[in-house]
Amino acid sequence: MNIKIICIGKLKEKYWVDAVAEYSKRLKPYCSLEIIELKESRLRQNAGPAEEEEVKVNEGCEILEKIAPSDYVITLEIKGTRLTSEQLAGKIADLALNSRSDIDFVIGGSLGLSSEVSRRADYKLSFSDMTFPHQMMRVILLEQIYRSFKIQRGEPYHK
Repeated sequence: MNIKIICIGKLKEKYWVDAVAEYSKRLKPYCSLEIIELKESRLRQNAGPAEEEEVKVNEGCEILEKIAPSDYVITLEIKGTRLTSEQLAGKIADLALNSRSDIDFVIGGSLGLSSEVSRRADYKLSFSDMTFPHQMMRVILLEQIYRSFKIQRGEPYHK
């Protein structure tokens, strides 16, 4: 299985970098993992809705350039579907069984995802109604992907 995480923004704090490195290492036996960090667009202070939309569109264009036509795209969105860890494990397993071995998870920037990226999604996933920093969300996502593989194989970890 090939998993790609496409995200806006670069990790700066060492604790986030270390956490991502740890889960990336743990995932090596289970999948090929690629993390693509895209530059976060600058937004002037007190920007209006039109400027915010322009930033989302620009970031969205960059995201869409990294997605192959055959990739299965899962966007992280507040209004997406919530799954338990077991259900996410089942979703990933089902994709593999249906020859969908290239899965892209997309994490937007601080303003969220453009409507174009949301429309490209094959599945919209929500972890909560709450908003999390996208750096933290990357770590949570990696942990849940790792947990999914452990669940699929019946290996101890997830309880």
